[in-house]
Amino acid sequence: MAYHKETLKLEMKEVVFVKPSNPISSSILSLSDFDRRTDCNGLGQIILVYQSQNIDSPTNKLDPFVVIKEALSKALLYYYPLAGRVVENDDGKLSVHLEPSHGVPLIEANANCHLSSLEYLDGNDVEIANKLAFDLPLQDKNGHEYPLVLKVTKFLCGGFTIGLGVSHVVCDGVGVAQFFKALNELASGKSEPSIKPVWKRECVLVGSKNKQPFQDPMGIDTGAISPYLPTSNLVHGCIKVGSEGIRRLKMSLMKENITTTTLDCVMAYVWRARARALNQNYDGKTRLSIMTGVRKYLVDSPFPKGYYGNAVVDVYVVLTVKELNEKPLSEIAKLINMSKKVSSNSDYIKKSINTIYPSSEDFNYVSGAVVSLTDWRHLGFLEMGDLAGNKLVNMVPAPCNLFGLVDLFILTPPSNMDSSMKGGVRVFTSLPSAAMLKFIEEMNTLNNNIY
Repeated sequence: MAYHKETLKLEMKEVVFVKPSNPISSSILSLSDFDRRTDCNGLGQIILVYQSQNIDSPTNKLDPFVVIKEALSKALLYYYPLAGRVVENDDGKLSVHLEPSHGVPLIEANANCHLSSLEYLDGNDVEIANKLAFDLPLQDKNGHEYPLVLKVTKFLCGGFTIGLGVSHVVCDGVGVAQFFKALNELASGKSEPSIKPVWKRECVLVGSKNKQPFQDPMGIDTGAISPYLPTSNLVHGCIKVGSEGIRRLKMSLMKENITTTTLDCVMAYVWRARARALNQNYDGKTRLSIMTGVRKYLVDSPFPKGYYGNAVVDVYVVLTVKELNEKPLSEIAKLINMSKKVSSNSDYIKKSINTIYPSSEDFNYVSGAVVSLTDWRHLGFLEMGDLAGNKLVNMVPAPCNLFGLVDLFILTPPSNMDSSMKGGVRVFTSLPSAAMLKFIEEMNTLNNNIY
């Protein structure tokens, strides 16, 4: 029997708060200007899927909840800020407050099915990930956000999932992967993490006190509109792009003497497919924002080894919908490639942290004119070792909170369960239902070589 979000039932246990293995003292930790970007303020959740390696006797194995709880306590000895609370100070700036009573909320759940019946979360029912995410309040009784939340769901087959939620204020994707690798290492019996974490947000570039408001390269009142937006009725989907489709697309661009990466090619195609799916007006503008890591570029103010805070800037490409539809894909891919190179410019990075970005409430992201991209393909989650005797086979975003917005595209590597997708990429996004059907149709032409 195939299960989906309506038939999957969970028996929830009481939430426990896991503290560092040694007590922490009261303190307040500052955040960097990279961390304090208001447009990244929120918590994103991913679901890690573990296949049982002892299917014949699923009860004769380690209890994943116990293993993770003990490893988390050990990891928090090194990553103790994640046990704190994100607090807005009187000056409006965020910081992390720590008290001896603080801990990370962790909850255990038991599912009524086998993971295979959910296709190890690699099927069409993307929204089922939300049921496996931490779905209790993300703030404490004082309204302060938890930097880290976890939910462990155990299945009848002996496999399990981890719903891992981390505040974007505290970590970027690289930082989250570094923390989870440490937890994995400690769970496997190592005495300490292979990479010692460094907080030291004060070591990172600090912007000037006189910050400038964000100057949208798309301009004011020129953004494209869609007959399907705004709406709160979104569906969440995952489109798989196989390695052969990517190869053909890159080959077609190479014929035009354009050297591009997989990201450039896929995102050029995805951006155009989305505009067509939303039926955006031709004279309106659309802005592609690409979140790009800058750890290796700040030579004059290097990030310490082990730094797990935010270290990303956005780079932009702006086109009218008419240009996006009619320009050769090679030109669009070239523009994307050129924009990414801007992120290596130290002056651009300094300008970025001296900018006041609008929050999602202040900026009309829901109009559909803005497209944001984040690339998870190289974070390394799926290369991490076993946990509690089970094999990590998949990682997906839960389409809620930060990861359920209409402007966002998330690229991930394929599931380890699908050998036919080796070298391919998965594209996660959220769209109105009518637009999603058209988007899938547009994306299928890429796999079918009829673009």
